[in-house]
Parts: sequence; structure tokens; C-alpha cells
Amino acid sequence: DQNLTCNILKRPAVQTRTGLSRSTIYLMMAQDAFPKPIPLGARAVGWIESEIDAWLESRKAQRGKA
Repeated sequence: DQNLTCNILKRPAVQTRTGLSRSTIYLMMAQDAFPKPIPLGARAVGWIESEIDAWLESRKAQRGKA
């Protein structure tokens, strides 16, 4: 049974959740080091919450390996 619920986060919520600035988020996206947003409209994008959560988990996993 697949969960069809998909929560979308706008940029301010992504910044709050990750602690990253707007410029850092876009820089990391350009380096393929951060999830890319999905288009929501002509001038609006959002990030899939589960992808942000997975990114945060991967960062936690790297914490002890540096």
C-alpha cells in the first residue's frame, strides 16, 4: 500500500527546517547536493517534504564520518 500523501514545503519552511540560507540552498541545488523543487505554478515552486527529510537524514548519517 503506497502512501499517496505528498506534503509540499515552500522555501521559507525549507530554510527553517534545514537552517540554510536562500543562497546556500540554490548553490547546493546547482551542485546537485540538495533536492530540487517542483513547479507549482508560473512563478511558484515547492520542495517535497519527504525529500527534505531524507536529505536531513543523510546529513546526520555523515556527521560521524568527517
